[in-house]
Amino acid sequence: MNIPKHVAIILDGNGRWAKSKGMPRNYGHTMGAKNVETVCQAADELGIKYLTLYAFSTENWNRPENEVNALMTLLESYLKNCIRTADKNNMRVRMIGDASRLSEKFQKRIAELEEASRNNTGLNLTIAINYGSRDEMIRAMKKMADDRDHGVISKDDISEELFASYLDTKELPDPDLLIRTSGEQRLSNYLLWQLAYSEFYFTDVPWPDFHKAELEEAVRAYNNRDRRFGALKEE
Repeated sequence: MNIPKHVAIILDGNGRWAKSKGMPRNYGHTMGAKNVETVCQAADELGIKYLTLYAFSTENWNRPENEVNALMTLLESYLKNCIRTADKNNMRVRMIGDASRLSEKFQKRIAELEEASRNNTGLNLTIAINYGSRDEMIRAMKKMADDRDHGVISKDDISEELFASYLDTKELPDPDLLIRTSGEQRLSNYLLWQLAYSEFYFTDVPWPDFHKAELEEAVRAYNNRDRRFGALKEE
């Protein structure tokens, strides 16, 4: 089986999953967070090198305040435990998104996790927190404008490669496969630049129920795709 090097996943359906169980929405988010380690282990076993998960978007701040606060607390708790998990599984962890809106404690937690896992050589896990692709590109363009004003770059230097080097994902290859769980079929402002030639896979399975078998099914579907990147297939 041809294993995609980089898989990106939009984690969706936690609340609906909890409702189907007769449980509060926050229970769904808790179970969704617990499922991250399960899927990371499955990805590593399959030979996937990079896994990028959409955990909290710039638009998620528009949810009810009590739900946002619960999500932030849950994410902080996950990151605290993730240092131990990353060490145990030789996993490198990064964050993408605008960390400036997060609490100082949260930002410190991110920095500690990234530093503690920097030299790990196994699965590369990236978690998108307060991330929106349009926001990412605007921030990138502002950095480029500053560098142009200071003579670091010129107009003639601008290329796809240069622009990509200003994005949050500058250390990552573009995803080969995007997976969205729980039946939704849209990108929701996720990695718009990076997904230009990715294969998309949508499943009705909600994130808390998305385990190794579902990941393997997504990879099998990926293997049935004809990736030509705009060119014609050679006869």
